[in-house]
Amino acid sequence: MATIFTRIAKGEIPSYKVAESEDYYAFLDISPLAEGHTLVIPKKVEDDYIFNLDPAVYEGLWAFARKVAVAVKAAVPCKRVGVAVLGMEVPHTHIHLVPLQTEGDLDFRKKRPEVSPERMAEIAKSILAEYEKL
Repeated sequence: MATIFTRIAKGEIPSYKVAESEDYYAFLDISPLAEGHTLVIPKKVEDDYIFNLDPAVYEGLWAFARKVAVAVKAAVPCKRVGVAVLGMEVPHTHIHLVPLQTEGDLDFRKKRPEVSPERMAEIAKSILAEYEKL
């Protein structure tokens, strides 16, 4: 059975898409650490451990994530975009890109801000617009 992230990338489950290529997909985390918290996934590979990926998929995922991170930083006011790869909660490789003001903003144990669906859509649109400029 397909993972929830595969179903999101296929459009079977709605998401706040911020970028897409033939092989990779990026969308806003619905339980973000900060506004603009984005998840980046390979579309065709469901392995839950990033270091199991084929080298070409691994390198392509990071290249795509880099481009998405540049778009996130341009669209969301932050000092930098932090990166985390945990892979514990969904069995599908994914990279977290989190807009940061401080290092503490990358603490997955902290209380998450509530972001309205309207604001999520606005942020996704802004990031996508920046991504399309690259």
